[in-house]
Amino acid sequence: MSNLILEITEMRKAYSETLKELIKEDKNVYVLEADLSEAITTTSIGVDYPKNFVNCGIMEANMVGAASGLSLLGKIPFIHTFSPFATRRCYDQIFLSGAYAKTNIKILGSDTGITSQHNGGTHTSFEDVALMREIPGATVITATDSTMLKYLIREIKDIYGIHYITTIRKNAYKIYDENEKFEIGKGKVLKDGKDFTIISNGIMVAEALEAAEELEKQGVSVAVIDMFTIKPIDKDLIIEYAKKTGKIITAENHNVTGGLGSAVAEVLVEHYPIPMRKVGIEDRFGQVGTQEFLQKEYGLTAEKIIEKASELALGGKL
Repeated sequence: MSNLILEITEMRKAYSETLKELIKEDKNVYVLEADLSEAITTTSIGVDYPKNFVNCGIMEANMVGAASGLSLLGKIPFIHTFSPFATRRCYDQIFLSGAYAKTNIKILGSDTGITSQHNGGTHTSFEDVALMREIPGATVITATDSTMLKYLIREIKDIYGIHYITTIRKNAYKIYDENEKFEIGKGKVLKDGKDFTIISNGIMVAEALEAAEELEKQGVSVAVIDMFTIKPIDKDLIIEYAKKTGKIITAENHNVTGGLGSAVAEVLVEHYPIPMRKVGIEDRFGQVGTQEFLQKEYGLTAEKIIEKASELALGGKL
C-alpha cells in the first residue's frame, strides 16, 4: 500500500485508552457497552473505574436509553457497539431519546462496512452514515487512523449533542503523525493537484493516496482530501477543489447512496456542478471474507478509483 504502514496502535485501543484518560480527568464521563467490552478493549475501564462503566448486555436500545438518562443527570456517556447495531438496531431510540430529547450521547460504531470481515452480512453496515445523517443536529464522522480517533474523542467530549463516529476496529494505515490537529466540519488536504480531486475517508484514504500516486506516474495531477466529517460537511473546501480541478471522485467504505458521495454531490449540484464519480458499495449486502478479499469484491480499491478517473477523462483515457 504505497509508502503507508499499518499502525501499531489498534483503533480499539486508541478508543479505550483515550476514554480511560478522560475518566481520570472528569468523573462525569461514562462508558457503556453492549457486551462487547473485550472486542473494543474497554474491559480494563470496568476494573479501574467500575462506577463509570456499565455493561448493558446485548440490548443496544436499552443502552441508548440508559445513556439518555445519564445525559439528563449531567453525565457524558460514550456508547459502543458494532456499527449495524449502533445505528439500525436502535435508530428510533437515538432519534427520539437522543436527538429529539436534546440529550448528549457519543456513539462509536466499530467494524464499519467491509471491515466486519468474518462476522459476515448480519454484522455488516453499509448504511450507518446515511442513517445518522438524517438525524437533525447530529454530527457524523468517519475516523481514519488512531491519531484522528484519539483527537476527536477528546473534541466531542466537550461538545454537547449527538455525535456518531464510525471506524475500523483493529489496525488502520497510519496517515497522520501524533501532533496533527483536526477540526470537526473541516476536511484535510493530504495532497494538492490540478486535474482531479479524490475525496475519501476511513480506509479509503489509503486507497486514494495510492491511486493518486499511480495517476501521477501517468502525468495526472491529483488532489486528495480526507473528508472525515460527513455532517457537517466542508462545503467551502469541496467548492474550492471543484473549481480548481473540475472533476471529483469520492471513495468510501459505505453505500454510494446516502454517505460521503451523496453529501459531496449535494454540495456540487447546488453550488458548482461538475463531473463526478463515486466509489463505494453498489446496492449490495455484506458477506464473510478477509478485508483484502472484500475490498476487491466490492471495488473498494485504488484500481477502482483509477477506473473512475479514466471514465471522467476525455474519451475515457487518461
